[in-house]
Amino acid sequence: MEEKQKERKMAGFDFRKEAEGLLDFIDKSPTVFHTVANAAAMLDAAGFCRLAESGHWELSAGKKYYVTRNGSSLIAFTIPGGEIGPFRLFCSHNDSPTFKVKVNAELEGGKAYTKLNVEQYGGALRAPWFDRPLSVAGRVLVQNGTAIETKLICIDRDLLMIPSVAIHMNRDANEGASYNVQNDMCPVFGDADAKGGWKKLIAQETGVDEEQVLDMDLFLYNRQHGTFVGLNEEYLAAPRLDDLQCMYGSLRGFLEADAKSGIPVYCAFDNEETGSVSRQGAASTFLHDVLVRICAASGGVQEDYLRAVAGSFMISGDNAHAVHPNHPEKADPVNRPQMNQGVVVKFNANQKYTSDARSGAVLRMLCARAGVPCQNYTNRSDMAGGSTLGNISNTQVSLQAVDIGMPQLAMHSSCEMAGAKDTAYLAALAKEFFEAKLVVTDEEIRIS
Repeated sequence: MEEKQKERKMAGFDFRKEAEGLLDFIDKSPTVFHTVANAAAMLDAAGFCRLAESGHWELSAGKKYYVTRNGSSLIAFTIPGGEIGPFRLFCSHNDSPTFKVKVNAELEGGKAYTKLNVEQYGGALRAPWFDRPLSVAGRVLVQNGTAIETKLICIDRDLLMIPSVAIHMNRDANEGASYNVQNDMCPVFGDADAKGGWKKLIAQETGVDEEQVLDMDLFLYNRQHGTFVGLNEEYLAAPRLDDLQCMYGSLRGFLEADAKSGIPVYCAFDNEETGSVSRQGAASTFLHDVLVRICAASGGVQEDYLRAVAGSFMISGDNAHAVHPNHPEKADPVNRPQMNQGVVVKFNANQKYTSDARSGAVLRMLCARAGVPCQNYTNRSDMAGGSTLGNISNTQVSLQAVDIGMPQLAMHSSCEMAGAKDTAYLAALAKEFFEAKLVVTDEEIRIS
């Protein structure tokens, strides 16, 4: 009876459909530039108007808008009525650990091969990148007359591989390995005759002459397509689940929400995996600039902005660690999230996460209203954990906030594992959050 009640409350978010939608989104989004382009396409289809940071903003009640920065971060918002705030923000990040192709990319390898010169982006698990088909995607800057244009490319074929050293030549390989990025992680691009072919290939894939290629931001990506695994297909296996599951699930809830009050805001930030300290990261002025401009374009003054922020609330979404099947001792003794068991609220006494009793209570009430199960995550007390964008974004816009995530395994691997039900749970929570009338100030907390 309880399960049927949950399914009734989850109406509009089918578990299988949302999981399939996530896997399709991941397949189409090998880099941050593609995630933003694909999210923008979804917003365009839903009637959102694209704004330019360099342009004049004229906003109207009842309208929907979005803006991008660097082609790799995106903020969308709606203005249901005439009031200025409060803001209801759902933020996630869209970057994942990988390897970036360096300038002057070609390297000679053993006088028999041509390799690509790469550097690590973010805190990647290195071992899973070995011995699998890889390719390259990202953006290329090309000259067109007096203009410089940005073109997205995704080389959709098995192009590269990082080969392991055979066990016969490294008898200690299974006793614990250390990988040097410069020596061990450079992928094979071709034989010795492939020398000079890199820029030719990029120009061909971009559809321009080689001399038009000025610069590029290109990354390795795992060619494996996302899929369902488990006896009852209860899990997902896919690259970049951290954090595209939160990015996609929160976007689905944002698009499905019928907000009547406040200003719903959806955010996807780049560079969380490297500390968010970039022009487009959560530590930048991007969020602050957008919120200030919303107030100004709606006829508000500085005090209106400050009052709106004081009553605002942010959910920071970044996936969480599920209890590991082979190493349960790595988890906290009692706070041990499981996949397919719903949203995880993340706590840390040293403020790696924004969650406290007040914001945790708000999140639990929202989950209950949405029919979404809720779990807790804390690190083992003797083990340091990671951080996320919640507190970092608060250095620019001081908001009451909670950090959440969906439970997963193999975080920061080239292929990760998550629950097939959890994307729908997240979308349902996001929809409830954007639709609810939420009052969260130092004086009161009320959700209606």
